[in-house]
Amino acid sequence: MATRISRRTVLAVGAGAAGLSLPGVAAYAADRTPATVRFTLNAQVLDGGEQVTSITLETARLGPIDPASLTSATFGVHAKGTRPFPAAPDDDRVSDYDLDRAVTAARLDRNGNIVLELGHGEGQIGGSTLSYLADEGRNVMLDLTYTLTQHAPIVLRNHRTVVIEKFVQNPRLSDPEVDAFGAHVSGSGMKYRLYSPTDVHSPRRDRRPLIVWLHGGGEGASLPNNYYDNETTLRANRGALGFATPEAQRIFGGAYVLAPQSTSYWMEDGPRFAPLIHEIIGEVVRRHRIDRDRIYVAGCSNGGYMSMKMTTVYPTLFAASVPICGIVTAFPPGGAPLLPDSELARITTPSWLVTSGDDTVVDSQANTVHAHEVIRGSLMTLYDHVIWNGYRFNGHFSWIYVARNDPSIDGTHIWQWMAAQRRH
Repeated sequence: MATRISRRTVLAVGAGAAGLSLPGVAAYAADRTPATVRFTLNAQVLDGGEQVTSITLETARLGPIDPASLTSATFGVHAKGTRPFPAAPDDDRVSDYDLDRAVTAARLDRNGNIVLELGHGEGQIGGSTLSYLADEGRNVMLDLTYTLTQHAPIVLRNHRTVVIEKFVQNPRLSDPEVDAFGAHVSGSGMKYRLYSPTDVHSPRRDRRPLIVWLHGGGEGASLPNNYYDNETTLRANRGALGFATPEAQRIFGGAYVLAPQSTSYWMEDGPRFAPLIHEIIGEVVRRHRIDRDRIYVAGCSNGGYMSMKMTTVYPTLFAASVPICGIVTAFPPGGAPLLPDSELARITTPSWLVTSGDDTVVDSQANTVHAHEVIRGSLMTLYDHVIWNGYRFNGHFSWIYVARNDPSIDGTHIWQWMAAQRRH
């Protein structure tokens, strides 16, 4: 069994080689080329969160490989996901794992590297890159240790065989959608991610819209050990990523997408966070060609609250607001409302609210429906359940619909409605 290498360990001490004994291919020892190969974990953010979906082995340098020698049984994959710090003793939602991943296919990419496709899907913990800490209400990045085992030799086109003796795991995940967002820190120390349109350096000189995505409570920071990653904001769901897809970019005419990360959670102190978010928006507007009349804000749960709060504090900043399963009632119960009717009634920013009737985390009637009734001229989409591609999600996850441009009224979908709004 190979020595396991964690993502965090490699980052701390540098990549090391993991030795591997290969009893299954020992018979080929007389006619084999031994090799050391690095591999990369490829991830994808599904609607329910990011998962490792495949592995790329850097085998191109070994020579042309006969694809007929590759099957789903050529390699075995074992995955271990460990939290960066111990779980609380009473945490009954521990999502660490230590298991074998199913290899569904083995193929060559266009560079001649072997790609192992892994079984994955909504609700499968074993492929997740994140763990949810129930006690703290936060997602954290897992330390991922993958161990590869070769069960059969690789055959080159010159008929020589290759047995990989050592596998070395690259320290960083590869997720093109996430990697497209640059990492930044504001002057006040708040971290944020920013997606820039792919044609921003083209001869076109027109200014671009800016979409501000405000995450939910699970993607904040300030855990007892000061965990603040600037990653879970993008990896926990497709909220920000949806606006960076080719479809959304076409609808918005090439938009910047900004995703700040709270140093705790927005509802903890919305009035304090509002100017910090405003500061980041100002920094982005100054550094890029942003159309000040097309700045949009959207957010889910905690971020749904913060989207509404931003339009009360800065009534003329945004062209449109999309609060998703946002909270306006007292939290925790018994105190003053987070957003009293007097504040909601003063919102003049065009708003489209989204929620699901079966949300057991945030009561849709007391929050979204009530806010819709108070915010003059607002639109609302109220779903019965959250179902996408045949999978039924927790009713709180109504942001999935916005990330997929599903809400529509009279034939107009929510992204098209947003893109048509201009600041008054």
